[in-house]
Amino acid sequence: MNSVSIAQKPFLAVLAGQTISPAPLWLMRQAGRYLPEYRALRAQSKNFLDFCFRPELAVEATLQPIRRYGLDAAILFSDILTVPWALGQKVEFLEGEGPKLEPLRSARDLDRLELAGMVERLSPVYRTVAGVSAVLPDKTALIGFAGAPWTVAAYMVEGHGSRDFLIAKSFGMAEPAAFRRLLDIVTQATIQHLFAQIEAGAEAVQLFDSWAGVLAETEFRQWVIEPTRVIAAALRARFPAIPLIGFPRGAGGMLASYALETKVGAVGLDTQVPLDWALQVLPRTLPVQGNLDPVALVVGGLALKDGVRRILDRTRGRPLIFNLGHGVPQTTPPEHVAELVRLVREG
Repeated sequence: MNSVSIAQKPFLAVLAGQTISPAPLWLMRQAGRYLPEYRALRAQSKNFLDFCFRPELAVEATLQPIRRYGLDAAILFSDILTVPWALGQKVEFLEGEGPKLEPLRSARDLDRLELAGMVERLSPVYRTVAGVSAVLPDKTALIGFAGAPWTVAAYMVEGHGSRDFLIAKSFGMAEPAAFRRLLDIVTQATIQHLFAQIEAGAEAVQLFDSWAGVLAETEFRQWVIEPTRVIAAALRARFPAIPLIGFPRGAGGMLASYALETKVGAVGLDTQVPLDWALQVLPRTLPVQGNLDPVALVVGGLALKDGVRRILDRTRGRPLIFNLGHGVPQTTPPEHVAELVRLVREG
C-alpha cells in the first residue's frame, strides 16, 4: 500500500489515522441472503464450501454490494471455517443447521491437523482476492479476513456453533497444554492465511473473534489477547503498511486491554458496547469501527436515522469507519441499506 492508494481510498485513510467526513462505510456480512442477487448466485453451487471455493462465484458475491450501494470497502466473500478445513478437519455446512465439524476432543485428535500445504489448499480463496482486486473501483478498498484463533479453535473443539462453547472452554481448562497447541496451530495458520490474502491484493485485514465474549478474564487474556498479539506482530513485521482491524465481539470491560496489548491498528465495536465508554477508554487516535445495532437496519425509519446520528455525533473528531455492531441480518430490506448509506454520506 502506498500513499497514493491511501489518498484515493477513504477507508484506508481512516485506518492510517485520518479523520474524514463523511466517514467511510462498509458492513459486516454485506454480501448475503438479504440480497436477491446473492440468493440467485448461491443457487448455482452445491453447498456453501463449494460456493466459497469457486472464485467466479465468490468474486461476484464480493462485488454485489459494491455495485448496489457504492460502499467504501469490499470484504472477501469466504468463511472463517475454511482454515480448519484446510488443516484437514472435516467441515460441512448443513442447510438450516449451520457448520458441522468433526470435533477435536483430545491431544491425539490434534495429530490429524496438517499445517503444511494449507495455503495451497486454500488457493481458490486467494484467486478470489486477486479477481476482486483487479476490478474494484479506484476508491474502494479490499478487506481480507480470518477468524481469530480462539473463535476458530472453539468451533474445532465444539464441532458446531454454541451459545457458550462449554465443551471448548472445558477442554481448554482441563487440557491446557493440548489447547495451547491447538491455538498455536491455528495462530500460525491464520498468519499464513492473512499473508496469502495480502499477497493476492488485500489492502487491510480483519480478525473476527466472534465468541470472545464467552470468556472470563484469565482465558480472554490467554486465548484472545495473546494469539491476536502474535498475529498483529507478524503482520507488522512482514507487511507494515497493511492495517489490522480487531473485532473482539463481546469483549466488554476487556476492550481497552485488548487494544493496548494486541496493538491492532483499529478496533471494531460490537452492538452491546456502550459507545461513550468505549471512546473514553480507547486512545483517541485509534481508529474505531462500528457499531450500529443491526436491528435498526432491519426496522429502518426513525430507529435507523437516530442510530446513525448518535454514532456520527459521538465520534466526531475521531477516525471512524461506520459499520454495524454485527452482521447484516437476513431479513434486512435492501432499500434500508441504501438509506443507511445515504444517511452516513450526508454526515
